[in-house]
Amino acid sequence: MRILLVLPLLAACGAAAAAGNASNTALEREARELAGQFVGELKPKLKQAMAEGGPTHAIEVCARVAPKIADSLSVASGWRVNRVSLKSRNASRAQPDQWERAVLQEFDQRQAAGESPADINYGVTTRGRYRYMQAQGVEAICLVCHGQELSDEVQSTLEKYYPDDWATGYSLGQVRGAISLSKDL
Repeated sequence: MRILLVLPLLAACGAAAAAGNASNTALEREARELAGQFVGELKPKLKQAMAEGGPTHAIEVCARVAPKIADSLSVASGWRVNRVSLKSRNASRAQPDQWERAVLQEFDQRQAAGESPADINYGVTTRGRYRYMQAQGVEAICLVCHGQELSDEVQSTLEKYYPDDWATGYSLGQVRGAISLSKDL
Protein backbone atom coordinates (compact mmCIF):
# COMPACT_ATOMS: atom_id res chain seq x y z
CA MET A 1 0.00 0.00 0.00
CA ARG A 2 2.81 2.46 0.86
CA ILE A 3 4.48 1.77 -2.47
CA LEU A 4 1.26 2.67 -4.27
CA LEU A 5 1.18 6.02 -2.47
CA VAL A 6 4.86 6.78 -3.06
CA LEU A 7 4.86 6.02 -6.80
CA PRO A 8 2.51 8.89 -7.77
CA LEU A 9 4.54 11.25 -5.56
CA LEU A 10 7.79 10.23 -7.26
CA ALA A 11 6.17 10.59 -10.69
CA ALA A 12 4.97 14.10 -9.80
CA CYS A 13 8.45 15.08 -8.61
CA GLY A 14 9.97 13.73 -11.81
CA ALA A 15 7.48 15.64 -13.94
CA ALA A 16 8.22 18.87 -12.04
CA ALA A 17 11.97 18.35 -12.51
CA ALA A 18 11.49 17.67 -16.21
CA ALA A 19 9.41 20.84 -16.58
CA GLY A 20 12.12 22.80 -14.75
CA ASN A 21 14.80 21.39 -17.03
CA ALA A 22 12.76 22.26 -20.13
CA SER A 23 12.29 25.80 -18.79
CA ASN A 24 16.03 26.14 -18.08
CA THR A 25 16.83 24.83 -21.56
CA ALA A 26 14.64 27.50 -23.15
CA LEU A 27 16.16 30.19 -20.92
CA GLU A 28 19.68 28.99 -21.73
CA ARG A 29 18.88 29.17 -25.44
CA GLU A 30 17.59 32.75 -25.02
CA ALA A 31 20.67 33.72 -23.01
CA ARG A 32 23.06 32.19 -25.56
CA GLU A 33 21.31 34.09 -28.35
CA LEU A 34 21.59 37.37 -26.45
CA ALA A 35 25.27 36.78 -25.66
CA GLY A 36 25.81 36.04 -29.35
CA GLN A 37 23.97 39.23 -30.31
CA PHE A 38 26.12 41.28 -27.97
CA VAL A 39 29.36 39.90 -29.40
CA GLY A 40 27.93 40.00 -32.93
CA GLU A 41 27.22 43.73 -32.60
CA LEU A 42 30.38 44.76 -30.75
CA LYS A 43 33.08 42.76 -32.51
CA PRO A 44 32.51 44.17 -36.04
CA LYS A 45 32.48 47.71 -34.62
CA LEU A 46 35.79 47.11 -32.86
CA LYS A 47 37.35 45.58 -35.98
CA GLN A 48 36.15 48.53 -38.04
CA ALA A 49 37.56 50.97 -35.47
CA MET A 50 40.90 49.14 -35.53
CA ALA A 51 40.99 49.36 -39.32
CA GLU A 52 39.99 53.04 -39.39
CA GLY A 53 42.03 54.45 -36.51
CA GLY A 54 44.02 51.71 -34.81
CA PRO A 55 43.80 50.55 -31.22
CA THR A 56 43.27 53.99 -29.69
CA HIS A 57 40.14 54.46 -31.80
CA ALA A 58 38.98 50.94 -30.91
CA ILE A 59 39.35 51.75 -27.19
CA GLU A 60 37.22 54.87 -27.65
CA VAL A 61 34.59 52.90 -29.57
CA CYS A 62 34.56 50.11 -26.97
CA ALA A 63 34.16 52.62 -24.12
CA ARG A 64 31.26 54.34 -25.87
CA VAL A 65 29.52 51.51 -27.75
CA ALA A 66 29.77 48.38 -25.55
CA PRO A 67 27.65 49.80 -22.69
CA LYS A 68 25.05 51.05 -25.19
CA ILE A 69 24.79 47.59 -26.78
CA ALA A 70 24.36 45.95 -23.36
CA ASP A 71 21.75 48.52 -22.31
CA SER A 72 19.86 48.24 -25.60
CA LEU A 73 19.75 44.44 -25.43
CA SER A 74 18.62 44.63 -21.80
CA VAL A 75 15.72 46.96 -22.60
CA ALA A 76 14.65 45.03 -25.71
CA SER A 77 14.84 41.56 -24.14
CA GLY A 78 13.89 41.93 -20.49
CA TRP A 79 17.22 40.37 -19.51
CA ARG A 80 20.03 42.13 -17.68
CA VAL A 81 23.01 41.99 -20.06
CA ASN A 82 26.46 42.87 -18.76
CA ARG A 83 30.14 42.10 -19.19
CA VAL A 84 32.14 41.09 -16.12
CA SER A 85 35.73 40.15 -15.40
CA LEU A 86 38.02 39.26 -12.54
CA LYS A 87 40.26 42.00 -13.96
CA SER A 88 37.75 44.65 -14.98
CA ARG A 89 38.39 47.44 -17.41
CA ASN A 90 35.34 49.51 -16.53
CA ALA A 91 35.02 49.54 -12.75
CA SER A 92 31.54 51.08 -12.83
CA ARG A 93 30.05 48.36 -15.06
CA ALA A 94 32.22 45.24 -15.10
CA GLN A 95 32.64 44.33 -11.43
CA PRO A 96 31.34 40.80 -10.83
CA ASP A 97 29.02 40.07 -7.95
CA GLN A 98 29.79 37.12 -5.65
CA TRP A 99 28.05 34.56 -7.89
CA GLU A 100 29.71 35.91 -11.06
CA ARG A 101 33.12 35.92 -9.37
CA ALA A 102 32.75 32.24 -8.42
CA VAL A 103 31.67 31.34 -11.97
CA LEU A 104 34.58 33.32 -13.49
CA GLN A 105 37.02 31.48 -11.23
CA GLU A 106 35.50 28.18 -12.38
CA PHE A 107 35.84 29.35 -16.01
CA ASP A 108 39.55 30.04 -15.43
CA GLN A 109 39.99 26.53 -14.02
CA ARG A 110 38.14 24.96 -16.95
CA GLN A 111 40.28 26.90 -19.45
CA ALA A 112 43.48 25.95 -17.59
CA ALA A 113 42.36 22.30 -17.84
CA GLY A 114 42.20 22.64 -21.63
CA GLU A 115 38.61 23.63 -22.37
CA SER A 116 38.20 26.26 -25.09
CA PRO A 117 36.71 29.55 -23.84
CA ALA A 118 34.20 29.41 -26.71
CA ASP A 119 32.75 26.26 -25.10
CA ILE A 120 32.74 27.53 -21.53
CA ASN A 121 29.39 28.66 -20.15
CA TYR A 122 27.17 28.09 -17.17
CA GLY A 123 23.48 28.64 -16.44
CA VAL A 124 21.36 28.05 -13.34
CA THR A 125 18.13 29.14 -11.69
CA THR A 126 18.86 30.68 -8.33
CA ARG A 127 16.85 32.91 -6.00
CA GLY A 128 14.05 33.49 -8.46
CA ARG A 129 16.34 34.37 -11.36
CA TYR A 130 17.87 32.49 -14.24
CA ARG A 131 21.56 33.39 -14.51
CA TYR A 132 23.85 32.57 -17.41
CA MET A 133 27.45 33.37 -18.23
CA GLN A 134 29.38 32.84 -21.48
CA ALA A 135 33.17 33.08 -21.28
CA GLN A 136 34.99 35.60 -23.47
CA GLY A 137 38.31 34.26 -24.63
CA VAL A 138 41.33 36.33 -25.59
CA GLU A 139 41.80 36.35 -29.35
CA ALA A 140 44.85 37.71 -31.19
CA ILE A 141 43.18 41.06 -31.86
CA CYS A 142 42.41 41.43 -28.12
CA LEU A 143 46.09 41.37 -27.19
CA VAL A 144 46.70 44.85 -28.61
CA CYS A 145 44.66 46.33 -25.74
CA HIS A 146 44.52 43.44 -23.24
CA GLY A 147 47.92 41.78 -23.70
CA GLN A 148 51.09 41.77 -21.67
CA GLU A 149 52.98 44.36 -23.70
CA LEU A 150 51.02 47.49 -24.60
CA SER A 151 52.28 50.45 -26.59
CA ASP A 152 52.62 53.80 -24.82
CA GLU A 153 49.80 55.15 -27.01
CA VAL A 154 47.46 52.32 -25.95
CA GLN A 155 48.36 52.74 -22.28
CA SER A 156 47.71 56.47 -22.47
CA THR A 157 44.33 55.94 -24.16
CA LEU A 158 43.35 53.29 -21.61
CA GLU A 159 44.16 55.71 -18.78
CA LYS A 160 41.92 58.33 -20.44
CA TYR A 161 38.86 56.09 -20.93
CA TYR A 162 39.39 53.57 -18.14
CA PRO A 163 41.29 55.13 -15.23
CA ASP A 164 40.68 52.03 -13.06
CA ASP A 165 41.74 49.51 -15.72
CA TRP A 166 42.95 46.08 -14.60
CA ALA A 167 42.16 44.20 -17.84
CA THR A 168 45.70 43.76 -19.17
CA GLY A 169 48.38 41.09 -18.96
CA TYR A 170 46.39 38.42 -20.78
CA SER A 171 47.71 35.74 -23.12
CA LEU A 172 46.09 34.24 -26.19
CA GLY A 173 43.31 31.79 -25.28
CA GLN A 174 42.80 32.87 -21.68
CA VAL A 175 39.36 33.69 -20.32
CA ARG A 176 39.25 37.49 -20.17
CA GLY A 177 35.77 37.71 -18.69
CA ALA A 178 32.22 36.81 -19.56
CA ILE A 179 28.92 38.03 -20.86
CA SER A 180 26.64 37.78 -17.83
CA LEU A 181 22.88 37.59 -18.29
CA SER A 182 20.08 37.31 -15.77
CA LYS A 183 16.31 37.27 -15.93
CA ASP A 184 13.82 37.46 -13.09
CA LEU A 185 11.39 34.56 -13.16
